[in-house]
Amino acid sequence: MLLSSKAGHRLDRLRQSGSFKVLFPRVEDQVQAVLLNTAGGITGGDRFTLQAHAGADSTLCLTTQAAERVYAARAGETGRVRNRLSAAPGARLLWLPQETLLYRNCALVRSLEVDLEPGAELTLCEPLVFGRAAMGERLTAGHLREQISVTRAGAPLYHDRMTLDGDIAGHLARPGVARGAGAMATLVHVSPRSEALLPQLRALLPVSAGASLIGADLLVLRALADDSFDLRRFLIPVLTRLAGQALPRPWTL
Repeated sequence: MLLSSKAGHRLDRLRQSGSFKVLFPRVEDQVQAVLLNTAGGITGGDRFTLQAHAGADSTLCLTTQAAERVYAARAGETGRVRNRLSAAPGARLLWLPQETLLYRNCALVRSLEVDLEPGAELTLCEPLVFGRAAMGERLTAGHLREQISVTRAGAPLYHDRMTLDGDIAGHLARPGVARGAGAMATLVHVSPRSEALLPQLRALLPVSAGASLIGADLLVLRALADDSFDLRRFLIPVLTRLAGQALPRPWTL
């Protein structure tokens, strides 16, 4: 999928194919794109690619219609997702997908690459849920390799890589890892307002989350929660504060 916005908050280009589609709610002062996987989820052998660009002085907000499910994969097969985002000077880019829900025996390799031009702002959130807690599912087998990288004018700004393999639930149960948390989220915010926002965000966080300013305008937050509901309950006010606007409708509790 190729998606581009331009000044005046208008859609410039769109190309989509396969089961990966996009909807455009009518929202003022931005282009809001709701990504939809009509296949209903991801399994071994699937390939999804997104390229999105926010033009100069535009606001582009990307979210998903629902949580993305990563189903069990057959041996030797892996689902792959590559998302590439960019923003021109003066643009605001918001990457706000809903949760990715991992099923037992899932296999997923996913990357998110963001390149910002000087003067562009970014709010990024990637929530993960480890198994269907309501069904008593434990991720005793599975594979996830995820990478998030943010650059500015091609220079590295933020890089994070995570690999979970085998007994994911057992690994997460370790006190020094996640103490049995069933969900987590990574947030990255690039804006001149990051430093001023930091104390406000910390006041909203539970004890299982932390936020730090790791650059002059770069704020990073990592959060753990018992389940997806608890995660979303404190993510919504945090993301609303970072975005400076109401969240897309799919984020409603």
